[in-house]
Amino acid sequence: MGTDLKSIAIPYHRGLHRFAIFTSFVTLLLIIAGALVTSNDAGLSVPDWPTSFGSWYKMPHMVGGIVYEHGHRMVAEFVGVLTIILAVWTWRAEKRLWLRLLGVAALGTVIFQGILGGITVLFYLPPVVSSAHAAVAQTFFCIAVAIAVFTGRRWVQEQPRSEIDHRNPSLFTLTLLSIFVLYAQLILGAMFRHKGLSWWPHVVHAGVVAIVLSWTAIRAITVYPQIDAVRRPAITMLSLMVAQLCIGFLAFITRVMWGQDAAQPELPMIISTVVHVAIGALLLATTVILAIQVWRHAPSAFLEEVPGREQKPVAA
Repeated sequence: MGTDLKSIAIPYHRGLHRFAIFTSFVTLLLIIAGALVTSNDAGLSVPDWPTSFGSWYKMPHMVGGIVYEHGHRMVAEFVGVLTIILAVWTWRAEKRLWLRLLGVAALGTVIFQGILGGITVLFYLPPVVSSAHAAVAQTFFCIAVAIAVFTGRRWVQEQPRSEIDHRNPSLFTLTLLSIFVLYAQLILGAMFRHKGLSWWPHVVHAGVVAIVLSWTAIRAITVYPQIDAVRRPAITMLSLMVAQLCIGFLAFITRVMWGQDAAQPELPMIISTVVHVAIGALLLATTVILAIQVWRHAPSAFLEEVPGREQKPVAA
């Protein structure tokens, strides 16, 4: 079979791509809304689930912690509707089976996320379940961002430049390691915020994250400066990591050193914690994008030998 796989045209669906971007943006808002619930100790302000104060549709009096908890549920429902539309649209419009299945995976993830959110209410905020709720939320955010990347014009229409990475460890391995340590940091941070773990494992592991992400970003920037699809997310990842460390230090001061004996959450603690969570979500998603682009443009020798993997010709 001498037909170039790129000669089989994959249509670009601008509407689907923009809708995936919009879904990703609203998901980030959902993560921020969830951080506001936790930071304001509002997790049980609405004590029942799946109803709110016994009703499926009535708006409760939006006072105190109800503003954050019920507001979070409303955004979550909106994200659920968007995900249903995204999954159906992807399944009907896309020729790529793996991308259609990714849309289904997004829908399954958001359903699982909603169930975890309900369990946290019904069982009075168990730290393990609440932390899993946070981790799955960011997993869904990464899936939505990945769909936005895969449906983009550049991914569909460009002829990628591919350079085999023979280094050990490969850059792709480093990106996977970066995702792993970020997930570990996400879980440690969530356990701390939900009072299931002390602060020091999260703080100590932040050093591990800084080392691994710096190693990954510097390797990408120095070895593949000519590949924009690799260089740009690497620079963004490094920048977000520095910002995250700074905001994390501020959150530590306001939560542990200043706010430990506070009768209720204070504004500096709330702001620093919510910003810390938001930047963390963006950092994880950027690292996932970097891994995807490295897989495409700078695969390791092992990946290049995987049977069935599409071979990308080197651009002139």
